[in-house]
This record gives sequence, structure tokens and C-alpha cells, in this order.
Amino acid sequence: MTTPLGVEIDAVTHRFRSTDALTDVSVSIRPGTITGLVGRNGAGKTTLLTLIAALRPAQSGSVRVGGRDVWEDPSVTSRVCLVRDRGGVFEDQRIRHTLRVQRALRPHWDEGYAVSLLERFGVPLKKNPEHLSRGQRSVLSAVIALASRAEVTLLDEVYLGMDAVARRMFYDELMADYVAHPRTIVLSSHLLDEVEDLLEDVVVLDRGRVVAAGEADTVRQQHSTGDSLASLTDVLVHVSTGRTSS
Repeated sequence: MTTPLGVEIDAVTHRFRSTDALTDVSVSIRPGTITGLVGRNGAGKTTLLTLIAALRPAQSGSVRVGGRDVWEDPSVTSRVCLVRDRGGVFEDQRIRHTLRVQRALRPHWDEGYAVSLLERFGVPLKKNPEHLSRGQRSVLSAVIALASRAEVTLLDEVYLGMDAVARRMFYDELMADYVAHPRTIVLSSHLLDEVEDLLEDVVVLDRGRVVAAGEADTVRQQHSTGDSLASLTDVLVHVSTGRTSS
């Protein structure tokens, strides 16, 4: 069984030419939790995830996983898996080739589980990814994330393209596998109403800055008015526009 790892972001600033993607971001992600990464388009969510996955170095500040700097440390990066709804596969070769590569890269990879999930979601193993529908591509990425059993699993809007039934199946499978194989999961999603009940912690970004972080219910309570508990959508509206929900 894997041991979940925590993530520590300390004073990270990252720019793309004249654009500040992240500004002085400091936040901790507790090991063994499902943490939601919330923010509007352009808030810096994908940039933060790519830094945690060491796809690029932080320009300033530090990113540590399990207490170790992630950049150019294979002993750490092999334990972090970032997936999106596209990418990370060999487009012109059969899906089984991608699964074999994942087996070589991921020390806790479960190929039997990956094959079983793909069959359950109706993704044909004999096809090349370039010939899959958009929904099937999203499922393939989600399966890679789950079957990686990585100690830190990062899901960047991996649901894109899935229909409502496939998304529900994915959320159910995510929870079941998380219980059976504890790990640290960071889930970035715009479908907050669908994932809200999955989240133990939440990090809210607005224009490259952390504007709220902590246990999900505590953050919701902090932005509630009256007797009703604010939803995460309410929180996002409040921190990004200054308006409270009626």
C-alpha cells in the first residue's frame, strides 16, 4: 500500500512573459486527502499543478512533495501523477502501448485495474487514442490517473468530454479506489456542484493568489450568510467578485 504524501508550496511566483500566473502562493495540501483546487479560468490552477508535477521549475519559491523538492528528483516525480482530459498518451499506437509505458513509469501501476476500468467504461483497447471520441479520451486519462496509484494524484479537469453518466461513474470509482488505496488527490474542476461532496479540503485561487484554503466545510462556513451553508460556487463568486449569494 502506498503512503500518501503532503505537498508544500512556499512563496511561489510564476510568470509567463508579462502575465503573473501565480503570485506569492503559499499553501499546504494535507497527505491522504481529496483537495479541491478551485478558481475561475485563468486563476492559475493548471500552472500550480504543473509545478507540483515538476513539468516546469518554479521561477521563485519552492515546491516540495513529501518534504523533498520536486524539480529533477525522479524519486519524487515518479510518485506524482498529473493527468488532463488530453495528452500523456501515444496517439498513433494502440492503448495497450500507453499502458505498458505507464507500467514502466509508475511503481504502483495496476494494469489489471486499468484494463478492467476501460472495459467497464466502453473504451476499446485495440483502438489508437487518436480514433477515440472526446468522452473516451477523457475516460482514458481518468483511468491512467486511478491506475497509477501515485501517492500524489493530480486531476486537472479530467472530466471534460464525459457525459453525465460517465462522470458519475468516475466520481464513484474515484471514491472507492481512494478508500481502498489511500493517497493524496488534488481535483481541479469547474463542476463544483458535482464534486463538492467529494472534497475534504479546498484551495481557492483568484488571479494567481490563494484567497481561501482549509477544510472545505470551514471555508464554506466562512463565506456563508444567514442559516444556509454556502456552496463552493458561492465561495468562488464571493472571492472573485466580492458579491455574496442571496
